Amino acid sequence: MFNLGSMLNLGSTEPVIGRASTLVECSTKDLFKYLGQDLFQNYQKWSPEVQELEQLTPGPVQLGTIGRQVRLDLGRRTESRFKVFTYEPGVRLTLVGVSDPFRCTYELQDINPEKSTRLTFSFELLELLVVMRPFEGLVRAAIKDGAERTVQNIKRLIEAEKSIKTSAT
Repeated sequence: MFNLGSMLNLGSTEPVIGRASTLVECSTKDLFKYLGQDLFQNYQKWSPEVQELEQLTPGPVQLGTIGRQVRLDLGRRTESRFKVFTYEPGVRLTLVGVSDPFRCTYELQDINPEKSTRLTFSFELLELLVVMRPFEGLVRAAIKDGAERTVQNIKRLIEAEKSIKTSAT
């Protein structure tokens, strides 16, 4: 088979992936609660580009939960719907775009029980618009930077919250 985009020099049709990892000083249980169970309370905290966030399906966050977000990225406003595609408490949370071709995954690995967890976040832009293909390198760099910023924001927020709770007791 041939790749028409490549033949016409439109750039790659491969997914654009950004991945970053960090060690977070908290249990996998607490980190998953923050990311998964409390997704709609906390998502805008670690992703300040999200201007609006709404849970569209009733009940607790679980496999199949649908949400809507409005983002402002580099001055560009986008609205999308996403679905909880994977919900494995203490292990993995995956959100998949319903209206846009993206996937983001938060993976947790217990490093020291009840004390530290390795958080790996990946964002995959599954399809790059033809008009954006000439800027693929810039898009890749922005997604990589965004992934790094995401894990650092989550680490900072959860560790600060843990510190406040510890100080209060």
